[in-house]
Amino acid sequence: MKSIFPRDTVLLVARLLLSSLFVMMGWGKLTGFSGTIAYMAATGAPLPSLSAVISIVVELGLGALLAFGAFTAPIATLFALYTIVTAFIGHHYWTFSGMERYDMWIHFYKNFSIAGGFLALASAGPGRFSLDTLLNSTTRNVRS
Repeated sequence: MKSIFPRDTVLLVARLLLSSLFVMMGWGKLTGFSGTIAYMAATGAPLPSLSAVISIVVELGLGALLAFGAFTAPIATLFALYTIVTAFIGHHYWTFSGMERYDMWIHFYKNFSIAGGFLALASAGPGRFSLDTLLNSTTRNVRS
């Protein structure tokens, strides 16, 4: 059965939507680095300064690579793991009460949903509009 959505265009949009959150958050962490360290300390992240650097590299650096469709499957898999780990570190709803608990509960499970999107992307691949596809076709042409 043929889908009404063009696969490669949908995969491009999926990559851009999934990566946009992380690129924007990574940029905010980079430009507000001291606040990022304070946030990491407040959430109980191990080694707050190192955690801040890691989060910036992952969110901004790997997020940009994912947007361009470079190393899509391994990066999407890493992001799936990253979002699950950050759910436990940053959204530990079980330590809150009232509306704060509900807010953190939403964020916690939203991270799991985002991880599902990353796993689907890792499985489906980057699509035609990606650096992965461009590099694969270039490599195939050189080897031929």
